[in-house]
Amino acid sequence: MAVSTQLLVGGRIYSSFAPDATSMAVTDGTVVWVGDDRAGRALHPDAEIVDLAGAFVTPAFVDTHVHVTALGLSLSGLDLGEATSLEDCLGRVQRYADAHDDSIIWAHGWDETRWPESRPPSTADLDRAAPGRAVYLARIDVHSAAASSSLRARVADLAAADGFDPQRPLRADAHHRVRTAARSSIDAGQRARARALALNHLAAHGIVAVHECGGPDIGGLDDFRELLATEHPVEVRGYWGLPVTSETEAREVLADTGAHALGGDLFVDGALGSHTAWLHEPYADAPRTCGTAYLDAAAIATHVVACTRAGIQTGFHVIGDAAMTAAMAGFRAAVDELGGPAVASLGHRIEHAEMLTRDQATDLASWGVVASVQPGFDALWGGPGALYEQRLGAERAATMNDFAGTAAAGVSLAFGSDAPVTRVEPWSMVAAAVHHRTPGRGISPRAAFSAATRGAWRAGGVRDGMAGTLAPGAPASYAIWETGELVVSAPKDSVQRWSTDPRARVPALPNLEPGAPAPVLLKSVHRGVVVHER
Repeated sequence: MAVSTQLLVGGRIYSSFAPDATSMAVTDGTVVWVGDDRAGRALHPDAEIVDLAGAFVTPAFVDTHVHVTALGLSLSGLDLGEATSLEDCLGRVQRYADAHDDSIIWAHGWDETRWPESRPPSTADLDRAAPGRAVYLARIDVHSAAASSSLRARVADLAAADGFDPQRPLRADAHHRVRTAARSSIDAGQRARARALALNHLAAHGIVAVHECGGPDIGGLDDFRELLATEHPVEVRGYWGLPVTSETEAREVLADTGAHALGGDLFVDGALGSHTAWLHEPYADAPRTCGTAYLDAAAIATHVVACTRAGIQTGFHVIGDAAMTAAMAGFRAAVDELGGPAVASLGHRIEHAEMLTRDQATDLASWGVVASVQPGFDALWGGPGALYEQRLGAERAATMNDFAGTAAAGVSLAFGSDAPVTRVEPWSMVAAAVHHRTPGRGISPRAAFSAATRGAWRAGGVRDGMAGTLAPGAPASYAIWETGELVVSAPKDSVQRWSTDPRARVPALPNLEPGAPAPVLLKSVHRGVVVHER
């Protein structure tokens, strides 16, 4: 078979191998050369020339935590993320119900902490807005949901489930059972259309690979298997969130589900917004609760040991400080039983890790555990008066999402959106990690970009040191952007020094300062195959 080489010229290439590069050669899906135009043309005289016309070429993004079908449903259906009040939310539900005869009104994204009424939709509210209809409105964090009487009636013995309330949104097991009932009204064709829409949406933002975090209480096994069987240029790595108790069971679950790993949204706890994150001390605005615990330290240890012995990567959804204490105890017990090198060899993960302390981060680093985190959470919920302060008070809120401390401890960071919880906007995600709402918690633009590219590949088990870079020998997974002047910056919270001088030998990035225009995607390529083209 003839070898095919493309030579990209006349651009700006983000490469630590050659920070001032303007040209890149790609042969059969692999980067084979990076440098300046003149040398590139001389070395590859027969290559197909692609004139970048000044465009910026970077490694393509990887999103380490998504829910593909749920994202597609939010894009095609009723998105309540822009609702400005409870009244506005209910008006949107009513208008949607009037215009659609869907068997289930499925919506996502409401956040009562931003509303003047400061209360969520009730069962009675939904029954008035959409009389007789089955209505499922997931809170923005998807750890609680408002449900109409019609939908609730589909679940036997719902009132006996943990987290039940006749009027308030359902949480914990009650929520999981109602979500399952709501999902059953969405047929295979609707799921397929939602998946295609979501994957195209991800591709249009420079993302060439995603980690689907599925589980029995999230999207269900049918949806998970269908997604992994979907043909699309965006690569999907599937994480199935089900605890196991033995090496044999771990292998059986992996084979049965088709998953690549047994983790992701394997819940140790819930979410702060739904008052289900597991805390050591009660919530500031709900002093009678410390949240919900789904797995204790013993169950976590058992799962880690089983997966490690089976050679399977795992990980856990951990948000509250008590949940993190349990996760740390579980990992420590697994390390004591199997040894640090055996545990570290799999690159297990903690998802979210919002209340991780610096001492805990040091231990995670020694065990090779990756932190798969969401900078968009801090952008949404950090800062004075926002959700973190409402739920935790100012002192605890100031400890949230300490990216700087986690990275300084040696933990490998990987970034995701948790879409549809936060929007698929990778450059905004990178900027949020830099411009953290708490001084001293943010990281440099270069480190943040690495967490969304090279670190994200590492979190998915690709540990060759090449994936997520543009250096000779790396997979040709890249994105081409239209952007303004590129800059090199010092980390946030230190003296800022901006430079476009290539003698700095540090690859430049777009300006990530607030208000700066975001780069516009022109084309994305994964292993030499075009994923999206404007």
